Amino acid sequence: MDWLDRVAKLRQWTNDGVRAPHKPLLLLYALGSYQQDADGELRYSAVENELRQLLTEYGPAHPTTPAYPFHHLVSDGVWEVRTDQGPGSPGSGVRILRSSGAAGRLAPDLRTALARDSSLLGRLVRLLLDTHFPPSLHIDLCEAVGLDLELAEIGPVTGAGTAARRQRDRRMRELILTAYEFRCAFCGYDGVLGAKSVGLEAAHVRWWSHHGPDEVDNGLCLCSLHHKLFDRGVLGLGDGHRILVSPRFAGRSQASEQHVLALAGQSPIGPRPGNAPIARRHREWHIRQVFHDVPPKPDRRDSTRAESRRGPTEEAP
Repeated sequence: MDWLDRVAKLRQWTNDGVRAPHKPLLLLYALGSYQQDADGELRYSAVENELRQLLTEYGPAHPTTPAYPFHHLVSDGVWEVRTDQGPGSPGSGVRILRSSGAAGRLAPDLRTALARDSSLLGRLVRLLLDTHFPPSLHIDLCEAVGLDLELAEIGPVTGAGTAARRQRDRRMRELILTAYEFRCAFCGYDGVLGAKSVGLEAAHVRWWSHHGPDEVDNGLCLCSLHHKLFDRGVLGLGDGHRILVSPRFAGRSQASEQHVLALAGQSPIGPRPGNAPIARRHREWHIRQVFHDVPPKPDRRDSTRAESRRGPTEEAP
């Protein structure tokens, strides 16, 4: 069994580029749990809040529930669910998962493979991170799911599951930093150590893991702080190339005001003439898929009916 290939091919709901990282997040959480307790189970009622928080922080901007991946990940052969009545998932409804005592863990064959190959867990983690999230979020994600950071920081993944993976353009960083004259596009920071810039990074607007090209019209030169805030959806680029600040962000200090809140409505610095500005299609993808705008209020009349239907972010069983 090629577990890298199987994890690389997790079935996910797709619709016009909408991110659906629900299964990858649950699998990362399960791998973190396995690392701490290889024989443990994850009872849905006990981990629901933590999984929901993961989806809130690293998932799509619209409200969603961890019930869907908890049930649907079974169909990918890497996860199993049982209830107080015996093996098998009771469905994707929140109430039934709670009341039935549903508990999940990695599939038996995967647990056996992990026990036999001490490097497999790290390679699976690296594959999930590289495939679904930008590098600026990898350490935060590992900490959030309880994974050992040194284990996650292994070398490139190899194997059948990686045969068709895209290769990053190594020139991307130099192209972007040069286009923005080695200054953060949001704050103007331009520090150097000796002859080398320090604390400046090339940020993809549309994430590379989600088919964002290694091109100047999809890149920003950002300092480490603003890169992290941009990838976490605190900052965005709106119409007229104006900087957006999430209404969900809160900060009371002078530093928060100066480095984040005061950016709202400002124009980014650069790129210098002759370089393409950020393409509209990439800006709009980031606004839809990453930026934390005010979420729509759920219609309470539909809450009961919605629980019994297939979720908007997973495929049917």
